[in-house]
Amino acid sequence: MTATDQRRTQAIPLTVLTGFLGAGKTTLLNRILTGDHGLRVAVLVNDFGSINIDAELVVGIESEGDVINLANGCVCCNIRDDLVAAVTRMLTRPEQPDYILLEASGVADPSGIALTFMDEGMRDRIRLDSIMCVVDAEQIFAAPGMMELKLRQVAFADLLILNKIDLVAPEEIDRIEAWLDDRFHRYRLVQTSHGNVPLEILLSVGRFDPAQIDGTPRHHQPDHLTDCDDPECGNHVHGYRNDHADAFDTWSYETDQPLSMDALRETARKLPASIYRCKGVVHAAEEPGRRVILQVVGKRVDIAVGDEWGGREPRTRIIAIGARNGVDGAALHELFGGCRYATHHV
Repeated sequence: MTATDQRRTQAIPLTVLTGFLGAGKTTLLNRILTGDHGLRVAVLVNDFGSINIDAELVVGIESEGDVINLANGCVCCNIRDDLVAAVTRMLTRPEQPDYILLEASGVADPSGIALTFMDEGMRDRIRLDSIMCVVDAEQIFAAPGMMELKLRQVAFADLLILNKIDLVAPEEIDRIEAWLDDRFHRYRLVQTSHGNVPLEILLSVGRFDPAQIDGTPRHHQPDHLTDCDDPECGNHVHGYRNDHADAFDTWSYETDQPLSMDALRETARKLPASIYRCKGVVHAAEEPGRRVILQVVGKRVDIAVGDEWGGREPRTRIIAIGARNGVDGAALHELFGGCRYATHHV
């Protein structure tokens, strides 16, 4: 493993949350801050006063100047002048965060923020995990003078969250999608209300235990989503549904056969737009002694060499989360099955 690979696995993942004023970023932040994700999340915001954090939402709040400690291990920090300085202070805290989420101002151009974390001086410490843009379904065409900014926010995003769909008719959603189709290629769009998006989509961390991505126990699976009898499929599960069953489907894949990293990267780039997030621990032919970590959010693909397998059995375990009825298990199985090293190098 190269020094660069080692640094990338140690870097803390960061998501930039963008979107025009009133789109629902604060609601989404509250969901993360109060979520049962087991992560120490550091949230950097432009205006802390805009976040509705009170005793009804979070218990055990403690303030340390600009930093607010939350009961579930999360912290919030106010961004004043220098973004790099704020992040650096966060990284020097006694308990390092597992994840950083940055809420950009509603009128901010995300390109400058993204470039900040792609700078050579930051890449060893921070890994830009994704840029998510919250879009207000009811107000997307309002404030026409700000439309260029809204388009830039959408253009730099890996994933779009179309919020407040409960406030508009289905015809308006069709109009929004047609408007996006005319301007963007292969964008990924999650439709929701009240920022109710699964934490598995909002947060992604490379340092996770493969056992955590097995999926729902069999007795929770619907009848048509059961283990496959095909001996070549590696005992993968075609899919399962969780508390967001009405809006999202999940599919998982396992195999003992090593995969080709090059083929895996190409496959990840070709995933259909209905797949919002894909992640996993990979047994790669090029790195047989180490776990390879796959992270895909929206159109962003990251593959990094991780730690040694040690006493763990080398085995690929991948999970994908996508739109309801937008997860084609057979097609995904064929895509990832084609990444097997023996198949790829015949």
